[in-house]
Amino acid sequence: MPMAVLSPLFLLLLLSVTFPAAKSTAVQRNHPLRLRFGTNGEFKILQVADMHYANGKGTPCEDVLPTQFASCSDLNTTAFVRRMILAEKPHFIVFTGDNIFGFDATDAAKSLEAAFAPAIASNIPWAAILGNHDQESTLSRKGVMQHIVGLKNTLSKVNPSGVKTIDGFGNYNLKVGGVEGSGFENKSVLNLYFLDSGDYSTVPGIFGYGWIKTSQQFWFQLTSAKLKRAYMNKPFPQKTAAPGLAYFHIPLPEFSSFDASNYTGVRQEGISSASVNSGFFTSMVEAGDVKAVFTGHDHLNDFCGVLTGINLCYAGGFGYHAYGKAGWSRRARVVVANLERTAKGNWGTVKSIRTWKRLDDKHLTAIDSQVLWSKSSVGGVDLNL
Repeated sequence: MPMAVLSPLFLLLLLSVTFPAAKSTAVQRNHPLRLRFGTNGEFKILQVADMHYANGKGTPCEDVLPTQFASCSDLNTTAFVRRMILAEKPHFIVFTGDNIFGFDATDAAKSLEAAFAPAIASNIPWAAILGNHDQESTLSRKGVMQHIVGLKNTLSKVNPSGVKTIDGFGNYNLKVGGVEGSGFENKSVLNLYFLDSGDYSTVPGIFGYGWIKTSQQFWFQLTSAKLKRAYMNKPFPQKTAAPGLAYFHIPLPEFSSFDASNYTGVRQEGISSASVNSGFFTSMVEAGDVKAVFTGHDHLNDFCGVLTGINLCYAGGFGYHAYGKAGWSRRARVVVANLERTAKGNWGTVKSIRTWKRLDDKHLTAIDSQVLWSKSSVGGVDLNL
C-alpha cells in the first residue's frame, strides 16, 4: 500500500501534538531515565532507521509518487515519528544512524535537534548511534555524538566510561531492570548494546563501508561477560545470561546468508556491508547472550533472518529525504520483550522477544509479526518467588 498522503494542514496539526509524560514504570523513579520493564511485564522499543533529516520544510522527499512530491519534506519524517510514538507508546526509542543527511544539512546541530524533536517532546527515553552520513555537515563524527548526548531525555553516550581506547563514537551498553517491586527490580534482565559501525574504510587498499573494530569487540566481550556474571550471581542467580539486543547502522556480511526461504520481510537490494569481515558476528555467537541484531543502512530491505541462534534484522527505510521506492511505504520496527510469571505470580525474567513493523500509510498497518526468541525454546530457570 502506498504511503499516507499527509496534507500540509494535517501535518501542522500533527506536529503540534503535545505528548503525555512517559509512564514511570519504564524508568526507575529514584534514578532518572534508567530503563525498566513496565508493571504489565512488557518493555517496548521503537527503532527508527535512516531519517536522513536535513533542513526541514524546504528539504524535498526522494522516491515518492509524483502526486506526493510537491507537499512532501522532512516534516513528513517528523510526522511519522510522532504517529509511531502515539500509536505504539514505546518505553524506549532507538535511532540507528543516518539521523541526518550531512551533505544537505546546513547546520548539523539544528538538524539533529529537529530530527530528534518528537522523541524529546515525548519525554520517552531515547538513544542514538551514528551512520555513515551523520558527520558530513558542520560537525565532526565526535562532535555529532557529543551534541546528541547533550540533548534532553537521551541515554546516548559518546563512549563507555572507564575505557581509554576504543574506536568510533557511540559505543555503550544500557541495562533494562525488572518490574519495580519484583525480585528482579535491581537486576538487568535485558541488555542493550550500541556500537559505532563506522562510516567508510580508512585502510589503504580496502574500499567501501566501515566495520566494527577489534577494540569495540573487546569492549563488547568484556561487557557481556560482566553482565553475565551479575545475572548469574545473587539475588536469584540464573543459569544462563540475560538476553541481549544489539543496535548498529551498517549490516554485517552475514546478512547475505539468507534467501527467500529463510527470512521474514523483503530483500530488495544488495547487502551493503563492509568489504571485509571483522568477525563481530562470531564474537556475538561466542558471547552467547545476543538474541537479535538491528540495523539500518539498506533502506529497501526490512527482513529478519536467524543465523546460528542470532536474528539479523533490518528496520526498513524511515526517512523521506532518503532513497526509497515510490509506492513502497516508509516503515519502522517495533520490538517487545515480555517477562514470565513465576509460580507465586510475580514477574520474573524475559520469556519472549517479538517484533513487527508499521507502515506509514493511512492505518499505520502492522506487518510481519514474529517471535525472535522464546525462553521455552532454549530452556530456562523456574523460580518460586
